[in-house]
Amino acid sequence: MCGRYALFSDPVKIAKKLGVASPPDDWKPGYNIAPGTDILGVRFSASQEQRVFDRFHWAYRPHWADDSAPQPINARAENLESSRYFRSAFHKHRCLLPADGWYEWQATEKGKQPWFFAREDGEPLFMAGIWVIDPQDRPACAIITEPARGQADDIHPRMPLVLHDSCLETWLDPKVQDRQALRRSMDRLDPEILTCWPVSTKVNRTDNDSTELVESLTGN
Repeated sequence: MCGRYALFSDPVKIAKKLGVASPPDDWKPGYNIAPGTDILGVRFSASQEQRVFDRFHWAYRPHWADDSAPQPINARAENLESSRYFRSAFHKHRCLLPADGWYEWQATEKGKQPWFFAREDGEPLFMAGIWVIDPQDRPACAIITEPARGQADDIHPRMPLVLHDSCLETWLDPKVQDRQALRRSMDRLDPEILTCWPVSTKVNRTDNDSTELVESLTGN
């Protein structure tokens, strides 16, 4: 799953990479981004003419759902086509959530140990997401997850769907709705490009938010 992540790269760099206008003026780095908050993402504009930054509430619930409906923070890649809850967004409302890395918790005899996953080259990565307009009339999103691959499988059984740079534009394009084309747009980043290290349990508290959270406990 993906229940916490960090984004501290220069947003102007991300904007240039995706061909997006400058990010919101109020953007600031986050080292402990948690569900239920507004997070920075990229989608196509309502006119479908350009890619834009937007704020997404990280708790997905379609506008037609009632108050008792679930508000998942993740959507399983395996269920996107079969779930009424996710199908329409998968076809028409896809987004990218830039990140410098994400956290997973490994069960150990001493309790759950958090790990931080990032690209080995230090470049930002892009998690695939879907979004809707929720009952509060705001964009709301879920991060897509898949079975863990590579060394991530040693820590947790699932991981966010991190896309290869070559398919980012296709993933965002709302005109791409054919099932096979959509599946091709879900080209995963090679897990060999990822690395991970154990971090402080201070990340367990959502009110902790500093560079210390992504520092390795082993000093590497």
